Amino acid sequence: MTSLALQLKRLALPQSDPGLLTRKEVASLLFDPKDAAQMDRSSFYALGCTGLEELLGIEPAFYEFQDTLFSRSSLTLERSVQSREVNDKLDAGISLFLTRLCPYFLLKPAQKCIEWLVHRFHIQLYNVDSLLACALPYHETKMFVRVVQLLNINEATNRWNWLHCLQKPGVPLARGTLITHCYKDLSFMDFICTLVTKSIKAYSGHSANCSQLRVIFSFYASTIVPALDAVEKVSDTIISKLLPYIQKGLKSSLADYKAATYMIVCQLAVKVVLEASLVDTLALQLSKSLVREPVLAKEGLGCLIVLLQNQKEGAVGPRAFGRLCCMSSLVETLQVMASVHDVSPLLRYLLPHLVHGVFSTCTGERRDHTGLTQSLNHVCLFLLLDEYLSQSETSEQHITSLNQRLLPLVRLFESKYGGALDSVIAAHVGDVSDTEQKQLFHHFLSLSMSSGKYQILGNSDTSLLLSLKHPLPSVRSLAVEHLMGIITSGQVRHKTTFSVLIMSVLSHFCYKQVFIDRLDPEDTVSSLLSLLQRTDLSLADQWLPVLTAAVQLLSDPRVAKGGAELVQRAGWSLLPFLVITAGRPDSAQLQLARHVAQSAVIAQHPLTVDWAQGDEPSANRPRCVCVCVCVFFVPSGEVWWNPEKLDTNTCCYLALICRLFHVVVNGAGQGASAGSFRELMRLLLQVHLKEAPLLFRFLCVLWGYSSNQGEQLDVKVGAVLQTQALYVGRALLSGQPAATLADLASAKSPVFPSLLACLTSPVREVRRAGLGALQSLSAADASPFQPITEKLLKHTEEIIADPSYISQALGVLHEESVSAKGRSQQKKLQASMEQLLQIIQAPGCPSYTACTLLSALGQVNGEITKPFFSALPDEKVQQRLLAVMFDLLVESRNPLVANTVSSVFKAIAVDGELVANELTPPEKPKVTVTVQQTRRSKALQSGEAGPEEGAVSWDRVTLILELLQHKKKLRRAQLLVPPLFSLLARSLEPRVGDQGNMEYTKQLLLSCLLNVCQKLSPDGGAVAPDVLDEDKFNVELVVQCVRVSEMPQTHHHALLLLGAVAGIFPEKVLHNIMPIFTFMGANIMRLDDAYSFQVISKTVQTVIPALIEVSRLSSDTPIVHVFTDALPHVPEHRRLPILAQLVTTLGPARFLWVLMLLLFKQHATHTASSASEKDAALERDVDFWISLCCHFEVSDQLTSLIRILQYLMQLPQDKDDETTSKKEEEEEEKLIFSVEAHSSKELRHFKFLSVSFMAQLLASARFIGKVRPVHGEPRIKGLSQYLLEEILRYIHSVARCVEENADKPTAKFWRALLNKSYDALDKVNALLPTDTFITVMKGLMGNQLPSVRRKAMELLNNKLQHRTQWEEPQVTVLLQLSGNLLSIVGKGHGKVAEEEEEQAVNRQTALYSLKLLCRSFGSGHQEAFVPVLAAAVELVTSPDEEKNVVGSALLCIAEVVSTLKALAIPQLPRLMPAVLHALTHRKELLANEIYLLSAVTAMQRVTETLPHFISPYLQETTAQVGERAESSSSSSSSSSSQLAVRLASLRSTVATKLPPRVLLPTVTKCYSSMGELGPLMSILQEHIGHMEKEQLNAHQSELTAFFLTALDFRAQHCQGDLEKTERIEGFVIDCLLAMVMKLSEVSFRPLFFKLFEWSKTPAEDKERLLTFYRLADRIADRLKGLFVLFAGNLVKPFADLLRQTNAAATDEPLFDPDDDGGVEKSVLLLRFVLDCLHKIFLYDTQRFLSRERADALLGPLVDQLENSLGGDDVYQQRVSKHLLPCIAQFAVAMGDDTQWKALNYQILLKTRHASSKVRFSSLLMLTELAAKLRENYMVLLPETVPFLAELMEDECEEVEHQVQKVIQEMENILGEPLQSYF
Repeated sequence: MTSLALQLKRLALPQSDPGLLTRKEVASLLFDPKDAAQMDRSSFYALGCTGLEELLGIEPAFYEFQDTLFSRSSLTLERSVQSREVNDKLDAGISLFLTRLCPYFLLKPAQKCIEWLVHRFHIQLYNVDSLLACALPYHETKMFVRVVQLLNINEATNRWNWLHCLQKPGVPLARGTLITHCYKDLSFMDFICTLVTKSIKAYSGHSANCSQLRVIFSFYASTIVPALDAVEKVSDTIISKLLPYIQKGLKSSLADYKAATYMIVCQLAVKVVLEASLVDTLALQLSKSLVREPVLAKEGLGCLIVLLQNQKEGAVGPRAFGRLCCMSSLVETLQVMASVHDVSPLLRYLLPHLVHGVFSTCTGERRDHTGLTQSLNHVCLFLLLDEYLSQSETSEQHITSLNQRLLPLVRLFESKYGGALDSVIAAHVGDVSDTEQKQLFHHFLSLSMSSGKYQILGNSDTSLLLSLKHPLPSVRSLAVEHLMGIITSGQVRHKTTFSVLIMSVLSHFCYKQVFIDRLDPEDTVSSLLSLLQRTDLSLADQWLPVLTAAVQLLSDPRVAKGGAELVQRAGWSLLPFLVITAGRPDSAQLQLARHVAQSAVIAQHPLTVDWAQGDEPSANRPRCVCVCVCVFFVPSGEVWWNPEKLDTNTCCYLALICRLFHVVVNGAGQGASAGSFRELMRLLLQVHLKEAPLLFRFLCVLWGYSSNQGEQLDVKVGAVLQTQALYVGRALLSGQPAATLADLASAKSPVFPSLLACLTSPVREVRRAGLGALQSLSAADASPFQPITEKLLKHTEEIIADPSYISQALGVLHEESVSAKGRSQQKKLQASMEQLLQIIQAPGCPSYTACTLLSALGQVNGEITKPFFSALPDEKVQQRLLAVMFDLLVESRNPLVANTVSSVFKAIAVDGELVANELTPPEKPKVTVTVQQTRRSKALQSGEAGPEEGAVSWDRVTLILELLQHKKKLRRAQLLVPPLFSLLARSLEPRVGDQGNMEYTKQLLLSCLLNVCQKLSPDGGAVAPDVLDEDKFNVELVVQCVRVSEMPQTHHHALLLLGAVAGIFPEKVLHNIMPIFTFMGANIMRLDDAYSFQVISKTVQTVIPALIEVSRLSSDTPIVHVFTDALPHVPEHRRLPILAQLVTTLGPARFLWVLMLLLFKQHATHTASSASEKDAALERDVDFWISLCCHFEVSDQLTSLIRILQYLMQLPQDKDDETTSKKEEEEEEKLIFSVEAHSSKELRHFKFLSVSFMAQLLASARFIGKVRPVHGEPRIKGLSQYLLEEILRYIHSVARCVEENADKPTAKFWRALLNKSYDALDKVNALLPTDTFITVMKGLMGNQLPSVRRKAMELLNNKLQHRTQWEEPQVTVLLQLSGNLLSIVGKGHGKVAEEEEEQAVNRQTALYSLKLLCRSFGSGHQEAFVPVLAAAVELVTSPDEEKNVVGSALLCIAEVVSTLKALAIPQLPRLMPAVLHALTHRKELLANEIYLLSAVTAMQRVTETLPHFISPYLQETTAQVGERAESSSSSSSSSSSQLAVRLASLRSTVATKLPPRVLLPTVTKCYSSMGELGPLMSILQEHIGHMEKEQLNAHQSELTAFFLTALDFRAQHCQGDLEKTERIEGFVIDCLLAMVMKLSEVSFRPLFFKLFEWSKTPAEDKERLLTFYRLADRIADRLKGLFVLFAGNLVKPFADLLRQTNAAATDEPLFDPDDDGGVEKSVLLLRFVLDCLHKIFLYDTQRFLSRERADALLGPLVDQLENSLGGDDVYQQRVSKHLLPCIAQFAVAMGDDTQWKALNYQILLKTRHASSKVRFSSLLMLTELAAKLRENYMVLLPETVPFLAELMEDECEEVEHQVQKVIQEMENILGEPLQSYF
């Protein structure tokens, strides 16, 4: 491979990347590449250092990089030229930095640091892996995409090429893509794992727990775990790749790293079956990690459980067990985990080792309290027993020691897993054959508390428990004998040990005495009864001895130790055995019944106390157990057997009968003994219920007792027993004779009501049986209930199907009874229904039956109608009916009843007296009592909190009041007033307990009173005394209710009532007005709801007008006070409506001003914590005040302002100056603002606030909008004038206070108040008619006070500024004011300095007023302003005049002169010298830009108005313009900018208004005397621009002479200040160019050559050359192609100058180097020459560049590549900006390939120059030449390539790089590769 090929290959290396050298685009993370190209290196360095400093505040680990990557030396480090060792060290530092930076990648400081590294060290090319490792955890962010876009990863072989697809769209990396690539590219998986280890290493020594790396660990886990889950098969390669990192993670002390590793291990365990050795290693590592660092104990154990659960059983060896045993928190952690998770895999692994460990070590056992699953407890116990039995060769001493250790463990298993222990021991019993194992087995059994069960019997070779259950009787007998031996010897440890053996032992009751002593009586009785009940003697007679023994045991006296209840329960359980069903006399059943009858339990039972007497009990006696019960007394006269009213004995008897009936009827249904039970039933009915009424009373109890909620009988009558009783009743009813059946169906009998109640049962069979019994009862035709029975039996199916149908059926029956057409049928139905209701009301009817029947009658409706109620003749009946209705409403809790009563009461017309009687307690008869009794009664009443004796209950009152709320048909409603007020007074008494309910009652009372008032007076007017007496209406109670209550709703009702009463009894309300409104202010106005707002509005609308009509209200100010004080607590959006309503009601003309003053006072006395809060509060309050005022008419607002001013004038100046006044005024004053109660500061604040508000109100847009439509009305005009007079009067008062307090601390306040008063006056003026305004102003100008005069002038000025149209009479009057103003302008008469200052301000204001008058009316009335001009000129000419007054006078002169025009000429001889003199000599004027601006303005206006009359002053004016322009350019203030504008306008006026014959001589004269020629040249330049062609031709010679003199400025006046010379020379050249552009070719040619000749003389002075060639360059730029016509004579001078200025070509410099600036001048001249040549070549269209001229210029131009004149920086700048464009354009202008070859060859020769700078510049020149010639350069390429090939091996690396760049640029330009040429 050739050397050239190797060089080209290096182009692909990062350090040869073209992007590193180009500046068009620069790689950047934070900036656009083009924008980054404009930034220099220092900017990036500062950005990076800033980011590093911010990072150091977060993480000190970055400190070491301050001296490496971010040091000052890094600014000049270029890594592309460094050695490998340096680059390797740099890469290591960058990698470490980026690794530590990763956790902070998304922070702005980190991105700044990366930006510096990208810019300086090109890490996007050299450190791709480290950069991506830093950004990869944030792959879903935009910043990661920006990093990827920096990379060059286009090549398919690049490891990061898979990210190339993200670069163009700029979308983040999807998580799925990352995971897929992770498991497909294992090198990438290794990269992620290595990222973690590198990060830990980077932060080791800097952070203990590496908390910064959590994002790395999270990324690690969230990538590897899903990758393992997503891969189809986890290969060995993947496992081998991950295993080293898993081991590192398990060994790490970092909790996050360890947790991530646990997750990976779990995923591996779930995903793939690992080799046993690997599983064992992982388990061991996990165990070690849990012991080494006891963090994440639960997580580590969980990981181990997952590993054991998913891998092969037995894969984990014992090593892990040994490590786990060293874990201190293992048991506690497992216990916590077991409550939530399944830990059995770990326990299954641990238990064998633990069991083995128990027998192999004597260090002690570890108790495991963790719950075991069913399989585990069997496994554990089996292993334990098996291991125990394997100790056959162990010594007895060792077995004893082992037993001591095992005893707690076995007992623990027995207590928690007894069933498992039993099953394991039982399973081993049959397997134990060896003698030694039997002995060990017995030892093990001895450890258990239930060892006796499993003791091996010698004769049977099986355990005791199994022997007791052995199929051979002999074995069982032996087992029982053995058991008795154990019990007798006292070896039983626990009473529950043999509880499971009781049933087996009872077959050998010869040992019963031992059992009773040892066992619990409760368990004994339960077991014996269970044995008796399970045995059927009819099938197994052999059980008779056993059962007989059981009965004997139950009769044992020691059983009675369990209590009487236990004996009684045993007795009741034995009673059924007395029922004999067998027919044989020797049957076992009969023999057992005989034993039961003779037992002590039966003998002690109250029902069978005499059964044990006699030796031979009769066989029939047991059958008579049910009929030999003692008969108790049963009431015979009662229709109902009501358990609720029966005594205890009768209830017991009835309960016994019910139980016997239940037993017998159940036995009589079916079975072998059904016949016997039927016989018993017959006997029961014959003995106890022989008579039919008694029998059916008993059956009625059974039929209805199921709905009873009580427990009187202690019997549960279920649906089955109820159904059986109904069927028995049906059968009995069918067999009754007609007379008996008629009695049973009569109204006195309970049969029909009980059957009817059964029809409502929810059980279908009960309803069916009830209908059957009712069918049997229907045979009694004479029954009063026969109509109901017949109707119900017609709907049998519906009643059976639907339990609610009975209610519907009865409702239909009731309707039929009301609407039936047949009279007899209607009467029968009505009689039946009434009879049914009477039965319900019968005193003997059980409540549960009555309730059931009432429920059935739920749809039987009957209402009291209006006609019915009105038809009642007697009021007592109506009263009684109302009382019943109200009683029903109080007592019933059924909402249907309440709704019905409400609807009935609403429908009927009721007299008020009836309702009043219900609300009034009945009168009690008078009883004579003693004083002592009275005291005792009062004391008792005072101690009780309940209602008074005899008073109507509050519940009843509340319900009646609720009904009255919506009652419309109420006659004589006024009769309700006294009782309602009585109740209200009672509700206010303090002894009432429940205040919450009482508040509701008060609201109802108040609402009812309000309804009464509205009924009596719908229009709100008065009521006649005969209708409602005023004395009966207790307003004081209502007010007290308002004041006492705390409930807003009560307040609302009371206020609404007071509003209504105010119209009826205003006198009453008048006495209580203030408490009402005080309460409203303190409470109700604070509430923010619509209802409260309506209450307030209603109260204000009703109460106040009524009181005003009475004319008794002396002053409404207290009411306004109340509302004002409450305002801060009122919600903001409610304030305006409330106050507007109040003022509207009171009258805005009378009380708006009072309200406003009170609001001002409230704000003035309010204190805020900060100034900002004060300002915000003031702004908010003022806006509210304006809104409030604008709510009313304009006339009301103006009246209020007048009253406010009048009130303010009544107030004293200060608190100490208070004077006595009239009493009424004083009282009024104190009501609004009490001077005594407030401080002087508050008084001043109050005054200032009042006046300020007046000005703000008058200026507000809302006020102006209301004034505009009514501005012309006479009333408004009158009020406006009145207001003006008042405010002037107030201003006069305040002005007097200003004078009086001039020397006091309050002087500042009074002046501020006066200014605010003037401000208010301004706003009032806007309301005044113009004529009135002028008259007033004229009067004010004559005021003695200077401040008043000034204010008048300011008002006039304001009017003149804002108004544009005036009527002629008004103008005439205004012009008359000029005399007044001139008198003010005259010298003041102030005697002190302060008066002088104020007088000067007034004079300035007067001059400004005259100026405005002149501007407004001067054009039409010029003569009137001649005196004004004369007076102003007099002020200016006065040398001692005050400077402010002079400034104002100059401005006035400017305005007047522009208006008077020719009339101002007589004043010019005095005016212009005075102005110029002031500008020249009055330094105090010149020191201030404002005054200088005034003078320049005056001069500009005069010059603009009278340009032809200022010739005598032109030179001095021009000189002043130049001087002032120089001074204004050095300042940046706003006034300076205005001054510059004025000066520019003045220069433009001078340049354009004056003829050349006048101006040009002046310019010539000024040139020699002015220091700054810029303004002068600008005047001349603009003047030339306005000259006509003829004028220019006429004055060309004069101008030429001037310019030759001016262009010689450099040669004549240059003294080393090249910058100043260049600036002034530029002004001259610009001016000359203006003339050149107006000349023709014929005129310009002689001028140009004259200038050319001028530049060559004198020969020894080269300064003119600089001026000329600068001029030539400018002319060429302006004339473009035309200049080529005159440039032919310049070719040789150009060539000569190029040689003379080439330091490499001549030893004689053009300018003397010893002279100051000689080199700079040569450089400057060379630049002018090159630029001029470039423009000539650029604009050459006439083939100017012939071969001769080209040959003359080619050599000198190319030789400039060697010219190092001025130093390296100047050389580089000259080459890049001047020489390269010139030679390139020179080649284009030549247009000949032969000349191109010569030029190219000359340039190529320079590439062999000794200086690397020249070679580098030559390469740049070749690039520029190729860019200009493009494809034409192909002919030059063959001779160029050899030179380039040489340079590719140049000793200078910069030249080498540039060669590569030139080759690449040429390839891009020429469009083909250059490889073929090399």
